[in-house]
Amino acid sequence: MNYTTQQPGIESRYYYLDNLKVALTVLVIFHHGGIAYGDGGGWAYTPSNPAEFMPWIWHFFSTNAAFFMGLFFMISGYFVPRSYARQGFGTFIGKKAMRLLIPTAVITLLFSLASHQLEVGHTWFLESLFLFCLIYAIIRLKFKELSADRIPTLLFMAITATAMGIGSYFIRQVSPQDNWIWLLGIIKIEPAHYLQYIMMFALGIIAGHSDGFTKMSSRTGLTALAIGVALCVLNYLRADNAIGAFIYQWFGIFESFLCVFLCYGLIWLFRQYLPNTGKIASWCAAQAFGAYIVHLPLMLIFQNIFDRLWIGAFGKFMFISIITTIASFVLTWLLRLIPGVKKVL
Repeated sequence: MNYTTQQPGIESRYYYLDNLKVALTVLVIFHHGGIAYGDGGGWAYTPSNPAEFMPWIWHFFSTNAAFFMGLFFMISGYFVPRSYARQGFGTFIGKKAMRLLIPTAVITLLFSLASHQLEVGHTWFLESLFLFCLIYAIIRLKFKELSADRIPTLLFMAITATAMGIGSYFIRQVSPQDNWIWLLGIIKIEPAHYLQYIMMFALGIIAGHSDGFTKMSSRTGLTALAIGVALCVLNYLRADNAIGAFIYQWFGIFESFLCVFLCYGLIWLFRQYLPNTGKIASWCAAQAFGAYIVHLPLMLIFQNIFDRLWIGAFGKFMFISIITTIASFVLTWLLRLIPGVKKVL
């Protein structure tokens, strides 16, 4: 089956990856939408009504954090080899700087003025993605041709997850989850997850060189999805008991297996069942990157505006997340009507 669409003179479009990125963007918005009504640690808004609290939502946060940003890095890495091959070092880095660093600078300025300290917010992802792309481009300057003909197999996934898990376990002994530091004074990173991001980006590059996402067998993809979903369910079910304590102790390893298998499984799922596009899906895909960038300021505005609206904690979480999602995609569409903005958003 052909999972791409191509017109003469136009690079192949992987619509299933577009659809997956839209789904991930919405998940990120809902993830952020729940923070104020969960633990809320470090969030810029706190509900005035203490009853707006959902003690269970930490399962949602924990499961999301285990894979969704890693999958973003993986998908981004997938397109890097062909982009570099088509554009060359200078153009490749120039376009990445425009698309990644300009939004980062705008959001950083906005958040830093509001908080009276240096704050990049959610654009930490763009900073790290640019850094990874820059390192790849420098490597390609020295090694003109890179060979990475690797089709994903379950054994490959298991080996990768084991290496990621062992590394993450030891990193978390000195830097626990949610501990953020400044790399080089300007790049904000969370060491507990950073090895995952590096490796997922690298896995994306490997797959991009060999078109591994397309070549991955359905048997491998379905099995990976089943394993990933089973680990998600186990994470949702864990509680203050022996099983929960065991997972907590070895969470760096547990999370790594969840991440690797679920990410490959979701890629297969979208490849098999959401490979096409329509007007709505195409419109959403075009706005997804910008929606990721603009959603956080919009969310904070909505949370303050509707602070006194009482519809229950879960109702408020859903309401804020839904209106922020719609507003973020619409605002991005409006901004992209401005000449030149499409080059950034």
